[in-house]
Amino acid sequence: MGLRENDLKHMVHNVFEIDSFKSKMGEDEDIVTLSFSIRDKAPADDLVKFLEGGYSFILDADSTAGEQSDGTYKVFVELERNRHIHEHIFEVLDGIKKISGIDDLKFRYYKNFKSKDATMENLDAHIPKDPNNYGMTRNQTTMENYKNFFNNSYVDSVDLLENNLTIKKPYADPLVFEFIDFGNYTKILESIDSGFNINAYPEILFLTKYLGNYNISKYGDKLIFENEGLALVVKRK
Repeated sequence: MGLRENDLKHMVHNVFEIDSFKSKMGEDEDIVTLSFSIRDKAPADDLVKFLEGGYSFILDADSTAGEQSDGTYKVFVELERNRHIHEHIFEVLDGIKKISGIDDLKFRYYKNFKSKDATMENLDAHIPKDPNNYGMTRNQTTMENYKNFFNNSYVDSVDLLENNLTIKKPYADPLVFEFIDFGNYTKILESIDSGFNINAYPEILFLTKYLGNYNISKYGDKLIFENEGLALVVKRK
């Protein structure tokens, strides 16, 4: 029996990723990959069957065999990168909305910090449909990728699930933050409405030892990490 409306309610996270993982079917510039985070293995497998059976334009769908570092199971979908890609993604999302009961699906392109509403306009604006434009688009978002932002750190893994940023390093407890904002360092500082927290030195010292040589400051309860002119704003959880 196939999936029906709301069968995967509370099982699918509302933020998914596009072009964050390598394709199994071909070259990355020719294939668009979607990755969805699912709360358990059985619903992940059910979603794979739903996708493979319901959309002729899907080249492949698969799920991870085990739980990932962020505590979820991933479902990967591969589609041909062509002039119809935005319509195809939007059609897939329409089906996922029905079986998951989620109305506000969002996407991150290439592991960007900021997610965007999964509207046709946003898909068209951010997802390259021409293989010749893929490399340029990906290069433009390199430092906006949360993996690359921590490229100078000592950490072992960085996961951003919805707005929860989890950073792990060997032989240490993971750090969990609430993602607030990301962008140009100067503009971020101008947008902060809290005063500099002069009592945060011990916390900043700890974070510097944990993460590495980053410029870290705290304003009110908001922490700011700076790397190459870009700033990440988070709160400890």
